[in-house]
Amino acid sequence: MLKENFNDLWYLIVVARERSFTRAAAKLGVSQSALSHAIRGLEERLGVRLLTRTTRSVAPTDAGETLIASIGPRFDQIETDLVALTDRRDRVAGTLRITAGEHALSSTLWPLLKPFLKAWPDVNIELTTDNMLTDIVSDRFDAGVRLGDQIARDMVAVRIGPDWRMVVVGAPDYFAVQGKPETPTDLQQHRCINMRLPTHGGVYPWEFSRDDQQIRIRVEGQLIFNNLNARVEAAIAGLGLAYVPEDCVSEAVATGTLVKVLDAWCEPFSGYHLYYPSRKQHTAAFARLLDAVRWQP
Repeated sequence: MLKENFNDLWYLIVVARERSFTRAAAKLGVSQSALSHAIRGLEERLGVRLLTRTTRSVAPTDAGETLIASIGPRFDQIETDLVALTDRRDRVAGTLRITAGEHALSSTLWPLLKPFLKAWPDVNIELTTDNMLTDIVSDRFDAGVRLGDQIARDMVAVRIGPDWRMVVVGAPDYFAVQGKPETPTDLQQHRCINMRLPTHGGVYPWEFSRDDQQIRIRVEGQLIFNNLNARVEAAIAGLGLAYVPEDCVSEAVATGTLVKVLDAWCEPFSGYHLYYPSRKQHTAAFARLLDAVRWQP
């Protein structure tokens, strides 16, 4: 029975993880009709419905969830063992999947990956830019990048960059008309450029600290973005104050295009870390990656 169901079980896992026959078929390299036929045949042979299909989504039934929870890790282990077998050859090869936020990728991870890719040409890296707190286990990423204080305790974290800070900036023309805030609470009297949080859909509160005092301010303004560069450009255009990573506006501040305010309230915090499951068995490619991205003070 195992032999006739083996491929179809793997198809089931991929469809459940992708929540889509279209995406699963593309990932597996088969047609949607062949994939649907395979799943239907599996359900008939087992005598139980495994997937609930609607016009908009696909989700496992209770029986499907139970089966996938049982066999999914075993298929993953087989895949890991096959990769490890490949690693016994003389060359380091394989594909690594990493998820990182927009700023984490551009400021820290990508500069580290460029020399790594040149050093190991047989290693492929799939990068997903995502500002959400992605579950790297369920989404089958090898690793993710987050700030140190955002990483779950059951993960292994490797620091890959220095501390950095957020700053408040605005255009000289804006300050000429509106004046400058002296304290974080003064921001409530200013037009501020907000960021929409992808996790819960709320607006990101601006966080400040000075000595032992911490303040979280919810600000108002005409604009809300979920894109970092757009917030910087809006600030340069004089449309309000932006709260952004300091390195993204260092050149604009140096040239006077933007001006920093509330500097004493913008203290640095823990930098970016690469994190991965503690139970993960390292492939040779992943081990080389850890060596390449580990931060050297």
